[in-house]
Amino acid sequence: MGGWQPLPEELPAEVRHFVEHLRLLKEGTGLSLVALGARTAYSKSSWQRYLNAVQPPPRQAVAALCRVAGLTGADAERHTVRWELAVQAWPRPANAPQPPPGAGEYEDDPTLPWWESPEPEPERAPRPHGRLLPAAVALLVVLLLVAVVGAVVLG
Repeated sequence: MGGWQPLPEELPAEVRHFVEHLRLLKEGTGLSLVALGARTAYSKSSWQRYLNAVQPPPRQAVAALCRVAGLTGADAERHTVRWELAVQAWPRPANAPQPPPGAGEYEDDPTLPWWESPEPEPERAPRPHGRLLPAAVALLVVLLLVAVVGAVVLG
């Protein structure tokens, strides 16, 4: 596995096993990290962090790599199981945000690991009604014209 950084000795076995399999899977695609990033929507630098065990990948990144590698069904599921075991054992950085007391680690979404805090939905600006007023005025004008024409014809 060519240019990978050696994995830290203190890395838990589950994490080491997962990252080694992820590296093999990536190498099997024959893609560069740039090409892998383009095919999976995860950047080259993100893949470098995942494949060097600096940061655990999101579940969706693992699924995307499996798709690119042509894995389906039970083969892809094995990587998901390895991912689940790895993220449970993944060492937390000292500065990782701690959940509030009494709150579960995965309170909002049990499928999200500790490093993936759900991002709030961006607030949408109120939809401008600038197009609604001209449309209402045009409709009113058409209805008035129909009424006038009807009155003249019936008149």
